[in-house]
Amino acid sequence: MADTEAKENSPDAMVADIQKKITDAFDIFDHESNKTVDVREVGTIIRSLGCCPTEAELHDMLAEIEEEEPTGYIRFEKFLPMMTRVLMERRYKPVPEDQIVRAFQVLDVEGKGYLLPEELSKYMTEEGEPFTAEELEEMLSQALDPEKGYIPYKDYASLMAAEET
Repeated sequence: MADTEAKENSPDAMVADIQKKITDAFDIFDHESNKTVDVREVGTIIRSLGCCPTEAELHDMLAEIEEEEPTGYIRFEKFLPMMTRVLMERRYKPVPEDQIVRAFQVLDVEGKGYLLPEELSKYMTEEGEPFTAEELEEMLSQALDPEKGYIPYKDYASLMAAEET
């Protein structure tokens, strides 16, 4: 039994486990089953693996794995080593829930404990890395309490915080 545990906790087993997760996530978006994915899907794949890079960091990652002449597709053979390295180094981990709450509290200048959809929309489209209309709509669909008509951000922060794996 101890021998089996040692094998499961070895660095090789850890790499194999990480690479299986990467392969499974990649395969979901490999619609043609030809070991390529649309470059626009890469951010979704990376986020599904528990990494939350900024748009600038995502752009740098894409630059590293894109073909010399961009084709609009990313090949698995380039994605796998880069993503394995990212996961092994535990880069781009999600922000903890308490930090998310504190960020919302900065926006909630009156200390109400919630934000109105108009307030959140203004912040998300006019500050920092602006959200697209689709991203904002998706965020509001999850964050907005339909009965109350506002965003109780402490509840939303717990949804946003990903579990550490």
